[in-house]
Amino acid sequence: MSRVNRARDEAIPDQEIDRLSQTYKVLGDPTRLKIVMALGGGEMCVCDLAAFLDLTESAVSHQLRRLRDMSLIKKRREGQILFYSLDDDHVADLLNIGLEHVRE
Repeated sequence: MSRVNRARDEAIPDQEIDRLSQTYKVLGDPTRLKIVMALGGGEMCVCDLAAFLDLTESAVSHQLRRLRDMSLIKKRREGQILFYSLDDDHVADLLNIGLEHVRE
């Protein structure tokens, strides 16, 4: 019983579990994952991401909105152009650890 009690004591609140699950679901889409990986190299505008992914700017914008909603990326405006980048170093860490795991 001590293992069960320890697991209960160390359990993460359901709200955090739900948020983590949603984060992995968003990153589970190959297009969104490619966007996040590309942004790991530095900020990019929608037109650059569209060219990189061979998608329309509209399709890329839709995916960017999903990533922003999960606080995985952020935007910066320069005139009329929006530039996107990873929200923080934790996002890059998530990707690098996952990539390291699949490459083992």
